[in-house]
Amino acid sequence: MTEKHTLEEGDAFTPRFDAAGLIVCVTIDAVSKQPLMVAYMNRLALDRTIETGEAHYWSRSRGALWRKGETSGQIQKVSALFVDCDQDALVLEVTPGGDGGACHTGRKSCFYRKLTAGPNGRLVFAS
Repeated sequence: MTEKHTLEEGDAFTPRFDAAGLIVCVTIDAVSKQPLMVAYMNRLALDRTIETGEAHYWSRSRGALWRKGETSGQIQKVSALFVDCDQDALVLEVTPGGDGGACHTGRKSCFYRKLTAGPNGRLVFAS
């Protein structure tokens, strides 16, 4: 088996972090499947998430480990963690605590803006 085949088809969890030591993580609501947020994890954040069952991320702006909900009460209980085919992206399926939100703006999801198909087929911004 080639290394690529082993990575993509093997049964070992071997997340691939980028040059900065980070891996992107999309977080979705376990019930609605709505995307809640995108953040990054380093090895420590991923390990803490696995160990505790609560979402931990790496704050690039603060340069620090961040347990989601530590100050907001929006603790995210992890029900599943998915890794993509080449193991360089993650999806966390969570049950959000507190008010059920995930966004620092107070919204449930950080994805509150969208582009939709207009009459000519072009995508147009709709807030």
